[in-house]
Amino acid sequence: MPTVTETNPRPVSHGPRVALAQLNLWVGDLQGNASRVIAAAGEARDRLDADLVVFPELTLTGYPPEDLLLRPGFHDRVATALERVVAEVRGIAALVGFPHCQNGAVYNACALIRDGKIVARYCKQNLPNYGVFDEKRYFVEGDTPCVVDVAGVPMGLTICEDIWVPGPAAQAAAAGAKVILNINASPFHLGKGDERERLLAERSRETGLPVIYVYLVGGQDELV
Repeated sequence: MPTVTETNPRPVSHGPRVALAQLNLWVGDLQGNASRVIAAAGEARDRLDADLVVFPELTLTGYPPEDLLLRPGFHDRVATALERVVAEVRGIAALVGFPHCQNGAVYNACALIRDGKIVARYCKQNLPNYGVFDEKRYFVEGDTPCVVDVAGVPMGLTICEDIWVPGPAAQAAAAGAKVILNINASPFHLGKGDERERLLAERSRETGLPVIYVYLVGGQDELV
């Protein structure tokens, strides 16, 4: 059973219900990950009556996909998996991460899916390139904030490293966001939980907005 939790426990008097799907997504298992997304979205819709379910960074590929991203056929299979999720997730909005190809460039992206359509897309602006991270080898940085309406509330989209610096959250707030969403695949190390809480609190104080944060669970190669 997918791990799906609700940010606003019942009863709620106003505002959208947002479910967080903290899943063990396997690197390269595109159709398997698509099935996990579809199952978790159904659970969030049917059990939690959520308006939105939020998935971790690079949901469909798992993290880190590394040199799989250099294979054109891999991106074809990503597109097929994304099309399946768009077609099969109904009755709830879903924020799903995937590598997005456009004009010869590849972006670390996420899409807001609703009613069989991609209604918004955001590309990660801050790419980590230190320690275990090598994202600049594979991705191009985005440069545009994205704010999307969910059940009447404008929500700003951010991805992982975007939350470690003030810029992307501030841009989303300036564009009218009332909530910041951050999807994440940040690996664990000792003290990481405290570090995450500090950074999220900083972004919330700076923008005056609540931050909704979801991260990956499980292990891939040497990362936990």
